[in-house]
Amino acid sequence: MKTDIKSLTTEQLNTAVKELSLPSFRAKQIYKWLHESGCTSFDEMTNLGKDLREKLSDIYYISRCDIEDKYVSQLDGTVKYLFKLTDGEYIESVIMKYKYGYTICVSSQVGCKMGCTFCASTLAGFKRNLTAGEIESQIHSAQKDLGIRISHIVMMGIGEPLDNFDNVLSFLDNVNNENGLNISMRNITISTCGIVDRIYDLMDRNLQLTLTISLHAPNDEIRSKTMPVNKKYPIDTLLKACREYGEKTGRRVSFEYTLIKNVNDSEENARELSDRLRGSLSHINLIPVNDVKERGNVRSSKDTVIKFRNILKRNGINATIRRTLGADINASCGQLRVKRLESKPPRSGYFS
Repeated sequence: MKTDIKSLTTEQLNTAVKELSLPSFRAKQIYKWLHESGCTSFDEMTNLGKDLREKLSDIYYISRCDIEDKYVSQLDGTVKYLFKLTDGEYIESVIMKYKYGYTICVSSQVGCKMGCTFCASTLAGFKRNLTAGEIESQIHSAQKDLGIRISHIVMMGIGEPLDNFDNVLSFLDNVNNENGLNISMRNITISTCGIVDRIYDLMDRNLQLTLTISLHAPNDEIRSKTMPVNKKYPIDTLLKACREYGEKTGRRVSFEYTLIKNVNDSEENARELSDRLRGSLSHINLIPVNDVKERGNVRSSKDTVIKFRNILKRNGINATIRRTLGADINASCGQLRVKRLESKPPRSGYFS
């Protein structure tokens, strides 16, 4: 089993270069090829000798994401990719254009263990974690294909980022590095369904990123039915961690709330949610549920969504309705993977 060299942080790469008895400056050269240029082959590293390139390829591989399918929204220009990984597995990424630049929504796992009843990411089952290099490769592949520079990252694609904690931290270290993509931590958002232990671990690192919680319910009864993680980490436990996170980092915690007709969208639900969040440093994104045919959930009406928001605002809660992007290309993650696996299962085996 070779090691994904693109997943090594600067410190780890410096150590690897030293163990190979190479001059220390080689580490920076290799790092910039991997993370600034996004190369996918050692042969592209033209300032390294052939013998060194061969030595590296004997020990390491360079992770990559190959474009399997690409969809471009005719409504707003949103681009959705289905990427094929080296072992034949599939993940998805979405590129969205805003006034401030381009944002990518990346996947962190092949599939997801969390089992949320409104999400397509769990439908084809969990396979494995992505390496730090595979998470980053989604950015490089999209940038090269579109000829753009991506300035913002949201970890809201397939998978639960905090369930792949160590690899995600290495990814963050690399994309923030000045010799790589050099993306500011303040331009990065991590979304979690609420793995409380890892929220505290993230808090201890005091990274200036944005933490977003997939809340989706005002009480434990509803949340446990729609999000199995709530049985381990009930709402009060989760919100306590969020308050402490905000106090220590000085960063406002955001909450995602997917509105599902006759499940969590009543005026009573809105008032209960207001009571739970009142006084906390927070913001709520209201999201009409995505149409996933396998799930059978029905989107709340526009009037219901507006009433829900207005109740929150009257109770002093900062709330906005998320703009829907890529509606004509099923831009929510998970659906393309399920469709492709139905027709082309991945091959067995992994890197060698």
